[in-house]
Amino acid sequence: MEILKTLSLFVVTALAEIIGCYLPYLCLKEGKSLWLLFPAVISLALFVWLLTLHPQAAGRVYAAYGGVYICMALMWLWVIDAIRPTITDWIGVGVCMIGVIVIMFGRQLIKPI
Repeated sequence: MEILKTLSLFVVTALAEIIGCYLPYLCLKEGKSLWLLFPAVISLALFVWLLTLHPQAAGRVYAAYGGVYICMALMWLWVIDAIRPTITDWIGVGVCMIGVIVIMFGRQLIKPI
């Protein structure tokens, strides 16, 4: 149950970061309104706050979070940018998610002899 809770928190954290970065991208590259920078700042502040809610040490959280971020970025590519990820993208996500689980829960899953 803790694994699901932690992964869910990572997903919400990743969405906050992606939204916070995507909105300025729209302003700079797509010519959208500068008013989008205000929700971007709020989203990035939410991202930083969400990182503090993780129960592990900060370095471990950042390392594992990177894998979840990669997965969410590919989902964003598919859903928002309408570009379907390739099979190698999904294989890479699988490798990253295995890494996330090993980093975050390896000590609990593999007990010392």
